[in-house]
Amino acid sequence: MEYNIGDIVRTKKTHPCGSKLWEIIRVGVDFKLKCQKCGHVVVLERYKALKAITKIEKKA
Repeated sequence: MEYNIGDIVRTKKTHPCGSKLWEIIRVGVDFKLKCQKCGHVVVLERYKALKAITKIEKKA
Protein backbone atom coordinates (compact mmCIF):
# COMPACT_ATOMS: atom_id res chain seq x y z
CA MET A 1 0.00 0.00 0.00
CA GLU A 2 1.11 3.55 -0.66
CA TYR A 3 0.68 6.11 2.09
CA ASN A 4 0.81 9.87 1.57
CA ILE A 5 0.95 12.88 3.85
CA GLY A 6 -2.56 13.89 4.88
CA ASP A 7 -4.10 10.41 4.66
CA ILE A 8 -6.37 9.38 7.53
CA VAL A 9 -5.66 5.79 8.61
CA ARG A 10 -7.22 3.32 11.05
CA THR A 11 -5.00 1.34 13.46
CA LYS A 12 -5.49 -2.04 15.13
CA LYS A 13 -5.20 -0.72 18.68
CA THR A 14 -7.00 2.26 20.13
CA HIS A 15 -5.20 5.28 21.53
CA PRO A 16 -5.81 5.86 25.28
CA CYS A 17 -8.19 8.70 24.33
CA GLY A 18 -10.39 6.14 22.51
CA SER A 19 -9.66 7.01 18.87
CA LYS A 20 -8.40 4.62 16.18
CA LEU A 21 -8.06 7.30 13.50
CA TRP A 22 -4.71 8.96 12.78
CA GLU A 23 -3.48 11.52 10.23
CA ILE A 24 -0.14 10.86 8.55
CA ILE A 25 2.11 13.88 8.98
CA ARG A 26 5.41 12.43 7.71
CA VAL A 27 6.32 9.41 5.59
CA GLY A 28 9.81 8.00 5.16
CA VAL A 29 11.99 5.78 7.31
CA ASP A 30 9.67 6.78 10.17
CA PHE A 31 5.96 7.55 10.13
CA LYS A 32 4.70 10.53 12.11
CA LEU A 33 1.04 10.12 13.07
CA LYS A 34 -1.34 12.61 14.70
CA CYS A 35 -4.37 11.39 16.68
CA GLN A 36 -7.61 12.77 15.25
CA LYS A 37 -9.32 13.04 18.63
CA CYS A 38 -6.73 14.49 21.03
CA GLY A 39 -3.98 15.73 18.68
CA HIS A 40 -1.17 13.65 20.22
CA VAL A 41 1.75 13.10 17.82
CA VAL A 42 3.60 9.76 17.65
CA VAL A 43 6.67 8.75 15.64
CA LEU A 44 6.85 5.06 14.67
CA GLU A 45 9.40 3.09 12.70
CA ARG A 46 8.10 2.29 9.20
CA TYR A 47 7.95 -1.45 9.95
CA LYS A 48 5.86 -0.96 13.12
CA ALA A 49 3.59 1.61 11.49
CA LEU A 50 2.83 -0.69 8.54
CA LYS A 51 1.93 -3.49 10.97
CA ALA A 52 -0.32 -1.18 13.04
CA ILE A 53 -2.28 0.35 10.14
CA THR A 54 -5.28 -1.68 9.00
CA LYS A 55 -6.74 0.55 6.26
CA ILE A 56 -6.91 4.03 4.77
CA GLU A 57 -10.14 5.80 5.77
CA LYS A 58 -9.63 8.94 3.67
CA LYS A 59 -7.08 9.82 1.00
CA ALA A 60 -5.43 13.24 1.08
